Amino acid sequence: FVSIGFAYAFPKGVAIFFKEIQDFFGTSYSEMAWVSSIMLATTYGAGPISSILVNRYGSRPVVMFGGLLCGIGMVSAAFCTSVLQLYICVGFITGFGLALNLQPAVIIIGKYFLKRRPIANGLAMAGSPVMLCTLAPLNQVLFDNFGWRGSFLILGAILLNCCVAGALFRPVGVAKQSVKNQMIEEGKEAPKEEVTKMSVEMSNPTYVPAETKVEEEEEKDCCEKINQYLDFSLFKHRGFLIYLIGNVLMFLGFFAPIVFLAPYAKHIGIDEYSAAFLLSILAIVDMIARPTTGIIANSKWVRPRIQYFFSFSIAFNGACHLLCPLASGYTGLVVYSIFFGLAFGMVCAMLFETLMDLVGAARFTSAVGLVTIAECCTILLGPPIGGTLIDTFGDYRYMFIKCGAVMVLAGTFLFIMNYYNYRMLAKEEKERKAKEENPKIVRTENEGRSNWNKETLQDGPELEPLRDEREGLKTEVNGT
Repeated sequence: FVSIGFAYAFPKGVAIFFKEIQDFFGTSYSEMAWVSSIMLATTYGAGPISSILVNRYGSRPVVMFGGLLCGIGMVSAAFCTSVLQLYICVGFITGFGLALNLQPAVIIIGKYFLKRRPIANGLAMAGSPVMLCTLAPLNQVLFDNFGWRGSFLILGAILLNCCVAGALFRPVGVAKQSVKNQMIEEGKEAPKEEVTKMSVEMSNPTYVPAETKVEEEEEKDCCEKINQYLDFSLFKHRGFLIYLIGNVLMFLGFFAPIVFLAPYAKHIGIDEYSAAFLLSILAIVDMIARPTTGIIANSKWVRPRIQYFFSFSIAFNGACHLLCPLASGYTGLVVYSIFFGLAFGMVCAMLFETLMDLVGAARFTSAVGLVTIAECCTILLGPPIGGTLIDTFGDYRYMFIKCGAVMVLAGTFLFIMNYYNYRMLAKEEKERKAKEENPKIVRTENEGRSNWNKETLQDGPELEPLRDEREGLKTEVNGT
C-alpha cells in the first residue's frame, strides 16, 4: 500500500511546485513537464531491471534500496541550480527508486494471493489516491513555509519511509530453497561421487562426462538465464500483444491531465489551495473507486470477462477528458475531478489484474517487466506533448481534448480486440474438446501404435538397418 502509493502519487504530487519552479528558472510549460515525464518513464522503464533484481535478491532488499534512492534523489534536488539537474535528481534518481518500489509490490501481491487477488490488488492500489490526497495539500503547506527547496528536503526524508515498507515484505518460499541448496552442496561433497561416476561409465558406454556437457551448454545457459528473467516468448501470446498495444496507446493521454490539472486551475484564476484541493478531491474518489472496482472485478459475473470491464474504464476515462473543456469555473472542475477520480481508479485497480488474467501468475513477473519498458516511451512523451500544445495555443483545453481522444481510441481498440480474442479462445477450446471426446481419432492413433510395435517385434536382427531407418522416418513425421 505504501510502496505503490509513493510510486504512483509522488510524480503527480510534485506537480504542485512546477509553476513556482518554472517562474524561478524562467522555463516553459513543456520544459517543466519533462520532470514528471522523466520520473514516470524511469519508474516504468526500469521495470525489467527491477524484475531481475527481485528474481535475484527478493522483494525486501530491492524495496529498501529503492527507498534509499528516492530519499537521496529528492535531497539532492533541493540543491539544484538548473532544470537539467532537476531532470537527473528528481527524474532519474527518484524515478528509479520508485521503480524499485512499484514492481516488487505488484509482483508480491501475485505471490501472496490467488482466489481474492482482484480485491487485494484494489486495496493495494488504493495507496496511490491516499498518498495523493495527503501529498497535494501537504506540498502546498510545505511550499508556503519552506519554499520549494526546503520542501524537497522534507519530501526526501518522507520518502525514506519506503525502506520501512520494504522491511515488511515477508519473503515467500525462502526456507525450501535454502534446504534444497544445502542438499545440493552436501551431494557435491559426498565421498560416493567418484564411485557413482565410475559405475555410470561402466554401465552406460555412451556416457558423456559432465565437463564436456558444461562447455556445450554454456551458450544455452546464457539464453535460458535471460529468458528466465524476461520471457520473450510472451510476444507470441495473442492476449499479451493486444494488452500491450492498447496500454501503450492509452498512456499517451493517461498522466498528462493529472500533471496539468492544478496549473490549469491556477491559470483560470483559482487560488493555490483550491487548485491543490482539486487533486485531493480526485484522490478521495479514486481511493473509494479502487477497492470497489476490485470487489466488482472479483464477482462471478465480471471476472470471466474482466477485459471488457477494463476497456470500458479506459474509454470512460477518455470521455471525462473530452468533456473537461466545458468546465469553465471552479464548480465545473470539481465535477470533472470527481468523474476523473472514478475513471482513474477503475483503470488503475485493473491495470495489473487484467495482465495476470491473460498470462497467468507464473509468467507475470516477466510480463510486468516487458509491459512497463514498452509503456515508458508513451509515458515519457505524454505530458511534454500536452505542454507543447499549451505553449502553442496558449490554452489548456487542447491538451485535454488530445488526451481524451487518445484514451477513447485505446478503449475502443481493446474492446474490439478482446472480443476477437475471447472468440478465438472459445473456438480453440471447442476444437480441443472435440479431439478429446472423439473416440475414432484416439482409437486410430492407438491402433497405429500397436501395429508399429508388432512390426518392430517381428523384425529380426538382420533387419536392424531397416528398423533404424524406419525409426528415423517416424520421428520426422512426428516432428512435422
